[in-house]
Amino acid sequence: MVTIQLRQLSVPPGHRIILHNISWQEFEEILTELGENRASRLAYYQGILEIKMPLPKHEVAKVIIGDLVKIILEELEIDCECFGSTTFKRQDMNSGIEPDDSFYIKNHVQMIGKEKIDLNIDPPPDLVIEIDVTSKTQLDAYLALAVPEVWRYENDKLQINIWQDGKYIESENSPNFPDLQIAEIIPQFVEESRIIGRSPTLRKFRQWVKQFI
Repeated sequence: MVTIQLRQLSVPPGHRIILHNISWQEFEEILTELGENRASRLAYYQGILEIKMPLPKHEVAKVIIGDLVKIILEELEIDCECFGSTTFKRQDMNSGIEPDDSFYIKNHVQMIGKEKIDLNIDPPPDLVIEIDVTSKTQLDAYLALAVPEVWRYENDKLQINIWQDGKYIESENSPNFPDLQIAEIIPQFVEESRIIGRSPTLRKFRQWVKQFI
């Protein structure tokens, strides 16, 4: 058997590596070896580990969509706690995942001041965002962790997935923002940012939300 260390692997931007037959202990050791200060994203489900390296296009979309969500929360005066690309994992579910962005909204109070998350005690995030530029997000890990709402942005479209009775149902509306046409307005303003830039887009979006209110 040939054994290699993770530092010997190089994942180019826009590519991914899939490792099979990875035990939970090995997954934990890989997380420790890679550390927190990295650009790669990990997804683990039932012994299969995926390591992805995002493209700049991916990161730009991630940031703008996260900023749009924060503006909605601020203008609607909805409190939240943001956990970004935190690793969410549960050994009993044999699942772990690092979203592009994550928000505690309904459960924000119990997450205030949290520096370490234990999903055996803590709830999963109320909303996570995934940007699919070079590979499609597998929902299995999110399903196992019972994350209530997953947004997947791909090919200039936003798909809203709602956890319901142990499976995900596609929806046109977001339970966290039921009065807003999220699936329509988010891609619209992401496209706007490519034309006029990030800051003007965020100002324009804030004005739009205020007028809506």
